[in-house]
Amino acid sequence: MYQITFVLDDPGRLNDILGAWCDAGVQGVTILESTGVHRVRSRASQRDAPFMLGFSRLLRTDQVGHNTLFAVVQDLTTVERVVAATEKVVGDLTQPNTGILYAIPVEAVWGIPKQRPVSE
Repeated sequence: MYQITFVLDDPGRLNDILGAWCDAGVQGVTILESTGVHRVRSRASQRDAPFMLGFSRLLRTDQVGHNTLFAVVQDLTTVERVVAATEKVVGDLTQPNTGILYAIPVEAVWGIPKQRPVSE
């Protein structure tokens, strides 16, 4: 099993990513709103505010951050399908402003149903 984590740079593409991941065999995704230090520091410099002193204030904004998606999948083949599906939506992940995707091997998982294989 693998945990897939994807930090989506453009939250406007979230629904497309979810559809693509579902088609690739992902059966459940947890989504968090998130932001990175680069965006926080950029906001601080735009407002001429100290980085650490303004951190909590800077997070309370109408500016869009990221979405971070988490999923657990059965095998590396599914991970590879997810990567391909993700790149169809956001473009080549080696390019800026697309996102960061990684997979980590998982020894055991509790609390999720057994996943059905996806026909390729």
